[in-house]
Amino acid sequence: MKKLMFVLIASACCSAFALNASAQQADQEIADAVIATVKAQWAADIKNPANIAEQSKDQSEDYTELNGQYATRVDGKATNSRLAEGAAKSSEKRIAAEMLNPKVQVYNGDVAVLTYNYAGLTIDKEGKTTPNRAKSTRVFVKKDNKWMLVHANFAADPLPQD
Repeated sequence: MKKLMFVLIASACCSAFALNASAQQADQEIADAVIATVKAQWAADIKNPANIAEQSKDQSEDYTELNGQYATRVDGKATNSRLAEGAAKSSEKRIAAEMLNPKVQVYNGDVAVLTYNYAGLTIDKEGKTTPNRAKSTRVFVKKDNKWMLVHANFAADPLPQD
C-alpha cells in the first residue's frame, strides 16, 4: 500500500511539473511573439517612416492609445494612423529603438501585456541626434490566431534629478 501511495504521489508530482513546464514554454513563445511584433513595427518605421500601413498592420481597428502628446485617449486605428501620417512628415526620423527590461504577462493564452522601457534615437535634417525615453505598456489580444495590439500607453521617462 505504501508503494502504491508513493507511486501515485510521484506520478502526480511529475504530471504537475510537466504541465507547469509546458505552460511556461507556451507563455515564453507568446512573449517572444509580441516582442517581435513591436520590434517589427520599429524596423518598419526606421525603414520607411511614411509607410504607416506597415507600421500599424498589427493594430486592432478598436486600438486605443494614451501618450504625452495628447491630453485625451486616442481612439481607433484610423485616428491613430492619421496622426502618425502627420508625424511622419516631420524632419525628425527614428534611427534606433531598443526595448529595455521587457516583461510579458500572459492571461488565458489569448491576452498578453507587455511592459518595457523604450530607449531610442531620432535624427533631424541637420544631422543632430536626440535620445528618446519612455515607459511603455502594450496590450495584445489573440484574434483569428494573430496577436493584435488593442491598447498602448506611452509615458514620459524623465532623467533622474541629481
